[in-house]
Amino acid sequence: MLTIDRETSPKSDISSLYRRVSLLLVTSMLTGCVVGPDYEKPSLSMPAKWSSKDKSPAKAPQLHEWWRRLDDPVLDDLVARAVQDNLDVAVAKAKIREARATTREQVGGLFPTVSSSASATRSKTAASTDQSASTSSQFQAGFDSSWELDLFGKNRRGIEAARFGEQATEEALQDTLVTLIGDVAAYYVQAREYQELVDLAERSSRSQRQTVQLTKKLLNEGYATMGDVTKAEAQAAYTEADIPSYKISYAHYVHRVSVLTGQPPSALDAVLGKKRKIPSPPASTSTGIPADILVNRPDIREAERELAQYTARIGQAQANRYPSISLSGSIDTSGGSLSDIGRKSTIGWSIGPSINIPLFQGGKLQAAVDVAKAQRDQYYFAYQSAVLSAMEDVQNAIVAVNQSRIRQSRLAVSAQRYRHTLQVSTELNKTGDSDLFSLLDTERSLYSVEEDLIETRSDVATYYISLNKALGGGWSREIDSSKPAITDVREGPHLASAK
Repeated sequence: MLTIDRETSPKSDISSLYRRVSLLLVTSMLTGCVVGPDYEKPSLSMPAKWSSKDKSPAKAPQLHEWWRRLDDPVLDDLVARAVQDNLDVAVAKAKIREARATTREQVGGLFPTVSSSASATRSKTAASTDQSASTSSQFQAGFDSSWELDLFGKNRRGIEAARFGEQATEEALQDTLVTLIGDVAAYYVQAREYQELVDLAERSSRSQRQTVQLTKKLLNEGYATMGDVTKAEAQAAYTEADIPSYKISYAHYVHRVSVLTGQPPSALDAVLGKKRKIPSPPASTSTGIPADILVNRPDIREAERELAQYTARIGQAQANRYPSISLSGSIDTSGGSLSDIGRKSTIGWSIGPSINIPLFQGGKLQAAVDVAKAQRDQYYFAYQSAVLSAMEDVQNAIVAVNQSRIRQSRLAVSAQRYRHTLQVSTELNKTGDSDLFSLLDTERSLYSVEEDLIETRSDVATYYISLNKALGGGWSREIDSSKPAITDVREGPHLASAK
């Protein structure tokens, strides 16, 4: 550490040192010297299409408010509520404010710091044999300033890292919205699914109870046995047993949607209690090309910004291995009274550079650089992993949507055939031309097929939601994250309250 005091140093040495420091400062500011690697976005090899079997031209995915294509106004309202009031979104907004404040804090490191101080003392000298007692006052005021020159870009790299981190938090908010909207839509579909399953079980059990009454009538007429009656009763009871299970699942999904919208679990009971069909997605969905996810998926953009952030931190660590220069200065004035300050007072000042040269740190500084590089490599692999996982999500969703549509069409045909068979069997059984076992088996099969059909219709909608999530569909409108959630009062000096 070298400090030059104006009052004690030779004039020629000071002038020479000032010139050298000034030249170094000007050169640094003009050239913008930094150390460490400059960030470059990774170049990844992406396939041309999602499936090698698909020969049709790829259309850009339509991700803008994709949930509206489910044509369900209740769902539209729930999504808007969730974006406004969800607590995970609120946390993500707070993290953005934190990151922005961190950037401002780093920017402040480029500027000089100035502080002031003042003191007042009063002293008394006791009387002696040849001198009477005396009282004196001393008042002192001063200013201190320091400025660390960013010769090797340590502060600039810090600002880069902070800004990249700020951008990463903004992408994290968008990723939170993608997940939130997808979850609200998926849980809403699940709630409608179990609502339909409850309705199906109630309808089927009523029909099976009618079969029980018919069987009892045939028993009285001698066309059925007591075993036939117990079989019919058992099947009706078994169907009725599904109703409580379905109602439990329905309640779980309704409560989950309510919490996602920032409300108590039972807040949506009345809204979702009004029956609606499972939302039906459009017949086809454009998926674009794999390279689109690099732009559309916020989690990939977040991972890329984090890679940039940790690349900049390497420069911060490397800058610590180079010399640093700080300029510091102070002005002090003192007097016997306040009126003397600045007029009859003693004024002193000093200015000079401080040079810090890291000669030996036991390998600590180089180890810090190695740590920073290892962290950068981790985020590089995390970025690649995010891309691969995104591709997997999209490919799985494409297969699931397509295969679920095929399953739905086959089940619809099966349900239609079983309904016709049940109608014929019921009419024949009334006249005694058909055995009861055939009727009960048809009822059981129809119930099972209709149950599968409802679940598959739900699967189609759910996989459509998953596909849009995988493609990066989220909230495209502006989100204001500048306002704190809590308004603090009495932040200035005040008496502490005991609590």
